[in-house]
Amino acid sequence: MVAISAELVKTLRERTGAGMMDCKEALVEAKGSLEAAVEVLRKRGLKDISKRAGKIAAEGVLGVYVHPGEQVVAVVELNCETDFVARNEEFRNLARNLAMQVAAMRPLYVAVEDIPPQILERETEILKAQLTESQLAKADKIIPGRLEKYYEDNVLYCQIYVKDESGKLKVKDLVDGLSAKMGEKIVVRRFQRFEVGEGIEKRVNDLAAEVARMVPA
Repeated sequence: MVAISAELVKTLRERTGAGMMDCKEALVEAKGSLEAAVEVLRKRGLKDISKRAGKIAAEGVLGVYVHPGEQVVAVVELNCETDFVARNEEFRNLARNLAMQVAAMRPLYVAVEDIPPQILERETEILKAQLTESQLAKADKIIPGRLEKYYEDNVLYCQIYVKDESGKLKVKDLVDGLSAKMGEKIVVRRFQRFEVGEGIEKRVNDLAAEVARMVPA
């Protein structure tokens, strides 16, 4: 068996954020190759993501993005299991990039599960109303596919990552990929987008309507 030095284990841990024992086992499996050990950890992590679903992710950072001109700001809370990963630069970069995603793409929800039932019912009814008579018989097969477009527009995890040139990588895949690499549960807990003047026009119009109701014709 190849001898694995403590220094090599430390180097792998610093690069991946994985636990000491996981790093040592990966290096043993990779016969001492650092690069091969990284791949071992990534493959193992992808298999273990579902097992970590019940873990508590209470550490993390707030990723902040300020758009040039300082009129749009987005904040994302990205959580992980340990402070060690929270201090990892790759983790922090992801938080900042997700804040940029929120600023650019204006999602309303983190995950599909966060969509209120009444909103989902309303969207389903709208899609049904757009079907022809012949399509109504197959509505249960057509509607789910068309709802995917709504998810892609409004759900952060379902959106295509804005910095992905291939146009195929979704935000959820990006988060899961880092989760696999770090060997920890990583999730977006919440986000907020602010834009200068947002909502003012609506409030002015509402006030005008209220005044009109109060003043006799």
